[in-house]
Amino acid sequence: MERNQEVLQDVVIKFAGDSGDGMQLTGSQFTNNTAMMGIDLATFPDFPAEIRAPIGTLPGVSGFQLRFSSDNIFTPGDSLDVLVAMNAAALKTNIAGLKKGGKVIVNTDGFDSKNLRLANYPDGENPLENESLNNYELIKIDVTKLTRESLKDFTMGMKEKDRAKNMFVLGFLYFMYNRDMDNTISFLKEKFGKKPEIFESNVKVLQAGYNYGDTTETFTTTYSVEKAKMEPGAYRSIMGNQAVSLGLIAASQKSGLPLFLGSYPITPASDILHDLSKYKNFGVRTFQAEDEIAAITSSIGAAYGGSLGVTTSSGPGIALKGEAIGLAVMLEIPLVIVNIQRGGPSTGLPTKTEQSDLMQAYYGRNGECPMPIVSASTPADCFEAVYEAVKIAVQHMTPVMFLSDGYIANGAEPWKFPGSDDLPPITVNFKTQLGDQEEIFLPYLRDEKLARPWAIPGTPGLEHRVGGLEKQNVTGNISYEPENHQLMVKIRQEKVDKIADYIPEQKLDSGPEKGKILVLGWGSTYGAIKSACAEMQKKGHAISHAHLRYVRPFPKNLGDIIKNFDTVLIPEINNGQLIKIIRDQYLVDAKGYNKIMGVPITKTELVIKLEEMVKN
Repeated sequence: MERNQEVLQDVVIKFAGDSGDGMQLTGSQFTNNTAMMGIDLATFPDFPAEIRAPIGTLPGVSGFQLRFSSDNIFTPGDSLDVLVAMNAAALKTNIAGLKKGGKVIVNTDGFDSKNLRLANYPDGENPLENESLNNYELIKIDVTKLTRESLKDFTMGMKEKDRAKNMFVLGFLYFMYNRDMDNTISFLKEKFGKKPEIFESNVKVLQAGYNYGDTTETFTTTYSVEKAKMEPGAYRSIMGNQAVSLGLIAASQKSGLPLFLGSYPITPASDILHDLSKYKNFGVRTFQAEDEIAAITSSIGAAYGGSLGVTTSSGPGIALKGEAIGLAVMLEIPLVIVNIQRGGPSTGLPTKTEQSDLMQAYYGRNGECPMPIVSASTPADCFEAVYEAVKIAVQHMTPVMFLSDGYIANGAEPWKFPGSDDLPPITVNFKTQLGDQEEIFLPYLRDEKLARPWAIPGTPGLEHRVGGLEKQNVTGNISYEPENHQLMVKIRQEKVDKIADYIPEQKLDSGPEKGKILVLGWGSTYGAIKSACAEMQKKGHAISHAHLRYVRPFPKNLGDIIKNFDTVLIPEINNGQLIKIIRDQYLVDAKGYNKIMGVPITKTELVIKLEEMVKN
């Protein structure tokens, strides 16, 4: 039959179902397929907090949101065009985000009386049979039944057959959006090549989903989105944690330092440990320690011994590492501390996003314990940002805190990956012999950066001792002198402040150099702020956007930029943390926009806030 072909500019889809329905896999496969077509994209995976919540319940819903467009995009979308709901709980949890007139594709088997009861629908009420979905285009498919029918000749059990339901949905969407299935078939072959029955069953169901759309006369229109107008180059889809791993490996190769990761698993940072463990061919050593303290202290030992020491965690783990971070500051050794933030305090919202740890990064240690902070803004930006964190650590002899969060870590976007020659050099100068003015090794004799020398233990004539007690200036001997302690505290602070001389000045991301409102952001608010400011600028408002990568120290010209605007707005996914630091350092009456719901700030929310500010 002939079908209409409709070209769309922008589509937002959310896959939602029980945590065992494979929605993350479905979403990631559709994402990879989209990326291979040269279409711009942004994703937002949404995991349940429980490892295995009761099947069919609201807390057990797993989601994956994907936006793809022929234009450049910076967020995964504020509202959905298509919702795929595998059961009643998935529909109930996500229907509020679907646009009026949007498509809702449901697996009718997930709306039996048991599923409706588990999703807390009143007795006798079924959203597929009443008028609650009249404002949407409802597409009902008995995915479970059709999956089983397509596998009737396979000998596997019914439970194993049902695991392929997500492939049926994926195949149907490939039909709806005019996609080729070859890359997913290749993925399945790689994943299940040694289990032929599982491989063949998944491919069979994938094709059955595509054929269902193709042969059912209900679907009279298929859709496509054209390639985005992106800068020429080689691209791949990348998630934030993957980009962190690759950035660390690139920094290791450029610096010539072997990479050592000491880590203890924690959501949402664990994937970095998993990823780096695959790269032993690059001299990467990964150590899954028995706890957070062992993880960071092993990394401190590696850094002392001349390696690129890295430790990864999230807020609760960073709290446990606090004393050892203080030790690294006192030792003045290069160490990269990766904090993939999540909702807190305590266990908080372990699978949800929050910019919750900026104050912890600034002040969350005993004593005067200053440390540089570098923040990533998007999944792809994690590569450059963590590379820069390594560069600062080894060239200024200091631990550095690198901040990402769950939204960045698990989200994906196209990444134009650089060649080795495109990366800035990371020069490492180990001390190998005594200097002209040294009769004995002086481990705290500083250079123009106020960095102390990095001498590998065992180097003849450069034997030295390190520890957590206060150091005497220059000699590094233990000292309890009051004047010396004050001097060393001041020097350690000055060393961090001096990094501002070696980092780029702050630039505006968009908008005029002077104006009414500066929207100042950091981290994962980047996409929402950029999109909201672009909309306000189109309306003729003098609104500008600046986004921070270097959060401690700030770029030297940040204060001058702030003075050029009547008002500063600081949106954050916390209760107001950067705003306190900005008010303190620049004595400006900045305004905050705060959201603490475990989900990102949306463009629409910020546009409404900016319109209020302009009006007032």
